[in-house]
Amino acid sequence: MHCLALAGYQTYYPRLRDRRIRHGRRVELRPALFPGYAFIAVELQWHAARWTAGVLGLIMGAHQPAHVPDSVIDEIRGREVGGLIELAPPPALRRDARVRIVAGPFANHLAIYAGMKPRERVEILLQLLGAVQRVELPKDAVEVVSS
Repeated sequence: MHCLALAGYQTYYPRLRDRRIRHGRRVELRPALFPGYAFIAVELQWHAARWTAGVLGLIMGAHQPAHVPDSVIDEIRGREVGGLIELAPPPALRRDARVRIVAGPFANHLAIYAGMKPRERVEILLQLLGAVQRVELPKDAVEVVSS
């Protein structure tokens, strides 16, 4: 990014505001919206940008760099608050809501949300071996299934 700016290119590297709890403390992370990618404004000569130090490559169309419409960039910038993009929170977990397990040995199984447990864990009801079993998982291991 720095080398592209020195070469005279206007760059944009959108970042997210990600609030989490780590080791019992609330922290704010600032990961990239598109890790490993940045937007650069190219007027005429894109070859110099391709060979700038630190640039691994450009996303190419047929014979020139791919064009991202200004309206898309403006939409991304419009979601920024204090220089960081804040995504809408995921749907809240409610008792008896259908959830999908996204991590662990039961990944991609559907279950019913039963409630919260201490230390950012959830309790779900999972159909196993012909019976309903109560299972505790980390909160980020489940997502709400939209009806």
